[in-house]
Amino acid sequence: MARESESGFPIEPLYTSEDLAAGLEERLGTPGAYPFTRGVYPSMYTGRPWTMRQYAGFGTARESNERYRHLVAQGTGGLSVAFDLPTQMGYDSDDPVAHGEVGKVGVAIDSLEDMRILFDQIPLDQVSTSMTINAPASVLLLMYELVAEENGVPGSAITGTIQNDVLKEYIARGTYIYPPAHSLRLITNIFEYCRNEIPKWNTISISGYHMAEAGATPTQEIAFTLADGIEYVRAAVATGQDVDDFAPRLAFFFVSRTTILEEVAKFRAARRIWADVMKNEFGAKDPKSQMLRFHTQTAGVQLTAQQPEVNLVRVAVQGLAAVLGGTQSLHTNSFDEAIALPTVKAATLALRTQQVLAYETDVTATVDPFAGSYVVEAMTDEVEKGARALMAKVEELGGAVAAIEKGFQKTEIELSAYATAKGIDSGERIVVGLNKFKAASEERYEPLRVDPSIEADQRARLADLRARRDQQAVDAALEAMKKAAVGNDNVLYPMKDALKALATVGEVCNALREVWGVYTPQEFF
Repeated sequence: MARESESGFPIEPLYTSEDLAAGLEERLGTPGAYPFTRGVYPSMYTGRPWTMRQYAGFGTARESNERYRHLVAQGTGGLSVAFDLPTQMGYDSDDPVAHGEVGKVGVAIDSLEDMRILFDQIPLDQVSTSMTINAPASVLLLMYELVAEENGVPGSAITGTIQNDVLKEYIARGTYIYPPAHSLRLITNIFEYCRNEIPKWNTISISGYHMAEAGATPTQEIAFTLADGIEYVRAAVATGQDVDDFAPRLAFFFVSRTTILEEVAKFRAARRIWADVMKNEFGAKDPKSQMLRFHTQTAGVQLTAQQPEVNLVRVAVQGLAAVLGGTQSLHTNSFDEAIALPTVKAATLALRTQQVLAYETDVTATVDPFAGSYVVEAMTDEVEKGARALMAKVEELGGAVAAIEKGFQKTEIELSAYATAKGIDSGERIVVGLNKFKAASEERYEPLRVDPSIEADQRARLADLRARRDQQAVDAALEAMKKAAVGNDNVLYPMKDALKALATVGEVCNALREVWGVYTPQEFF
C-alpha cells in the first residue's frame, strides 16, 4: 500500500522513468540558469558551503551579545536575531502590554542604545545578520545601519536580511500592527530606501516557515509564500519601481522537515514556480530577479520535550534535507528548544551539526545530488502542481491580501494542522518518544531561564534615556515622520532621524499607529 506525502499525494513504493512527465530536461535546466530547478548558482556548495546562521536572542542585549560572540568564535558565518514579543509588536519594555514578556522569547530592544550593546565587538562589515522582525522591520533595520555607521561601516558595506513579511503575520503568526495596505506601503518604502542606501541588504524574507509551524503542508507552505511574494512585487511595481531594481534583493524563508524526499522536491518546485512568475508575469530580465534564494530553518514544530536528545537526530536529518534542496543559508535548531531557550551547549551542538554536514559528508562534492532521481523529480512535479492550484485559488479570491481578508489561507492551514494532530493522537502518525518508543522514565533536564529582573532593568534604562535625551529633537523628528506617513514621502528618512535622536521603538511605532491605525482581524465562519 502506498504511503501518503505530507502534502497528501501518494508516495509509490517504486518509481521508474514512466513516472516522469515529458519535458524533464526543460524543467530541470542547468544549475544557475532558468528555471533554477537545480539551484540558483552554477557551482552551489562545490565552491563554498551555505551560510551557517544560528538564531539567538534572549533577555538583555548584553546577554545576547555574549551568545553572538561565542557563536562567531565557534565558526558561524551569520547571526540571526530573535526579538522578544514587545519588540516584535512595536512596544517598549515599559508599556503595560509588555508586562511579563520582556526578554522572554528573544532580546528586548527599546532604543539605539540597546542596539549598540547587542552588536558590541561584532564586525558588521564581515558578519551577515538576519533579523526576525516584521511590522517594526524598518525600525530595527535603521538602528542596525546607525550602529554600523557609528563603527565606521557604511550602509553600502553591510549585508543581511530583515524578515519584513507582514502578510504571513496575518495568516499564521500574529505580530502585525498596521492594516495590510499601510504595511505594504511601508515595505515598498524599505525596498526603495535599501536600493539607495543599503544596496547589499535583502529587503524581505518572504516566509513559509511560520505557516509550516502553524500546520501548513509543504505544498501549502510554498503556495501561500509565493502568493505573498507576488503581492509584494505588485505593490512595489505599483509605486513605479522597476522590478529589476528591487527583485534581486528579495529572499525567502522555508522550513525543513524530516521527510527528506518531499522537502527536496518542495525546494525545487518553489524555485521553478518563482522563476516562471518573475520572468513571464512581471517581465524580469535580470536572472537575479528570477532566482528564488532562501534561508532554511529546521522544523521546531517536530521537536519533542520527551527524550530531547532524539531531537539531535531530527535536526541532522532536517538539515540534510535543506542542503540537498539547495538552501543558501541554514539555521539548525537546538535539541532543547521544545523545553526552553537553548543553552550554550545545545546551540554549539546545533552549529556543529551543520559543520559535520558541510565538511564530513560528500553532499557538497557535487551540484544537486538528487537531479534525475525518479522519485524526487516525480514528487517535484506533484508539489508544483498542487502549489500552482492553491495559488490559482488565491488569485481567484483577488490576490493574497484579499484572500487573507476572506480567511482562506488561515482556514486551509488550520485544517491541515487538525489532520496532523488527529494522526498523532490516533497513532497513525508516529512521533518517536511521544506516541511510540516511549522512555520508561525521563532524565530531568535543566533549561535556560530568563532572569525576571530584566523587565525592571529595561524600564529603568528607558526612564534614564528619556530624562537625558533632547526631547525637542525627538518630537520634531516624529512629527516629520508622521507628515511623511500622511503623504507620499519615504518614511524611513525621518524615521532614521528620530532613532538617531534616541526615539524608542514604541514611540516610532505609536506615531505610525496614530496615522495609519491598527489591524483588527475579522472572524470567518
